[in-house]
Amino acid sequence: MKINASEIRVGMLLDYKDDLWEVLKTQHVKPGKGGAFAQVEMKSVNKNTKLNERFRSSETVEKASLEETNYNFLYEDENDYFFIEPKTFEQIEIKKDVVGEKGKFLTENLKVLVSFHDGKPISVDLPNQVNCKVKSTDVALKGQTVSSSYKPATLDNGINIQVPPFIESGDIVVIDTRNLEYIKKV
Repeated sequence: MKINASEIRVGMLLDYKDDLWEVLKTQHVKPGKGGAFAQVEMKSVNKNTKLNERFRSSETVEKASLEETNYNFLYEDENDYFFIEPKTFEQIEIKKDVVGEKGKFLTENLKVLVSFHDGKPISVDLPNQVNCKVKSTDVALKGQTVSSSYKPATLDNGINIQVPPFIESGDIVVIDTRNLEYIKKV
């Protein structure tokens, strides 16, 4: 689908120069002399390279068409994560480097949204919030105020976050998967 350069937003996937690009940053610039343009920083989904491109406002670019399907996480091996489609029971495997750091949050039967481009999985979107168990954390010091001080904690999946002083080892906490921040204690 063709879109104007002024409609490019962060997170979009573009078909450009025979590759698939994810938009990282975009800035609309209107100089005093000449026409307006969009300065776009993109990252190649396949080659992991970056590209800075300038599009005039009158130009059009091809927005990648994606198919999104809900899957449940099954298990992992050394190289891949395995998912099942709950309606058809079709299983797929996705390389660990495609999923990235998000893979640490995958637990059995977790519902995820897998995006496909030309039949190839390119991204896995987790729910915004997941429950995690605190493996270890420092002891809270007396006299610290609850509102301003946080302490480091390690979750059972190996991720380090900041938690309030009243959280102890063994507690179950809700984590925001988008920014890895503590939300609440369960």
